[in-house]
Amino acid sequence: MSATQPDHLVKMANDIARNLAAWGDEAVVAAKVADHLRRFWTPAMRAQLAATAHDPDAPLLPAVRRALAADPATT
Repeated sequence: MSATQPDHLVKMANDIARNLAAWGDEAVVAAKVADHLRRFWTPAMRAQLAATAHDPDAPLLPAVRRALAADPATT
């Protein structure tokens, strides 16, 4: 994977969360983000996003962080 791959994954995950934000409740959005990651992302993509999420300064939206923390299957 390229050096910019984590940045691209963060952008995609944040875009997914923004698109699902119409559901309103952050817990619901996080669950839907987790579902999307499980269904459409490869295990390698999920693992790299999860590794990036360990950095508290990574620019992940709260719903994405919550999705990763709440659902081990996303990592």
